[in-house]
Amino acid sequence: MTKRLVDDYDIVGFDLDGVVYRGPDPVPYAAEVIQELRRSGIRVGFATNNALRDPVAVADHLTHLGIATTPDDVVTSAQATARIMAETLPPAAEVLTLGSAALVAEIVGVGLSAVRNRSATTTAICVGFHPGLTWEDLNEGCFAVQAGATWYACNADLNRPTPEGLAIGMGGMLKAMAEALPGLSPIMGGKPARPLFDEILLRLAGDLAAPRLLFVGDRLDTDVEGASLAGWDSLFVLSGSHSLADLALAAPKQQPTYVGSDLRTLLENPGR
Repeated sequence: MTKRLVDDYDIVGFDLDGVVYRGPDPVPYAAEVIQELRRSGIRVGFATNNALRDPVAVADHLTHLGIATTPDDVVTSAQATARIMAETLPPAAEVLTLGSAALVAEIVGVGLSAVRNRSATTTAICVGFHPGLTWEDLNEGCFAVQAGATWYACNADLNRPTPEGLAIGMGGMLKAMAEALPGLSPIMGGKPARPLFDEILLRLAGDLAAPRLLFVGDRLDTDVEGASLAGWDSLFVLSGSHSLADLALAAPKQQPTYVGSDLRTLLENPGR
């Protein structure tokens, strides 16, 4: 039997938009490849920097595309950020939460208090993408940080793909906040920061003492760089945001272990 790239790994994590789907539509071959990995005994998880949707909505989307998925298979940047907040903030600490209902639910779920308005007892702020965030919201977050609150954010993606073109992402909003918070930067839960990768491992490692890890993504600055920082190998696929031209200009920390056109690369001989 011909050796496949994926045969060297026990756990494979997948970015979603641009890798498994593009907006509402599936990326060709994604469902078939993921089904084959599962048949082969590979442990599969899905990770997204999108803090807007909760794991139930993401799992439903994947299942609709032919990839049977439960919410436990999905790790969001909101979950990863909530976990690191719970590990560092006092129980029931007041968190000014600027983002979606899904982000609020994750923060409340780890025993913190999510509020919409800052007060003298605001301990931290957490910012996650939501299309309804306003300048007033971002300014309230800046004022809370200036008053001593710890600044957390779910991800720093500068842009996000839409049917109309590239729109401003969470990272663009954070850059605007940074103009009022010189010298400060948020503690990040999503890629390329490590917490999201650690959350995947926590979910999937189980009885594996030293699992061999591979992450598949379409962005060099979040997926590939994040995998490198977390000690994972990476497969960079050309079905989404970044191209071979981007790869040629990428920094060393953004150089992937493998490059492929799409997820079928996982089932090919890596020596080809």
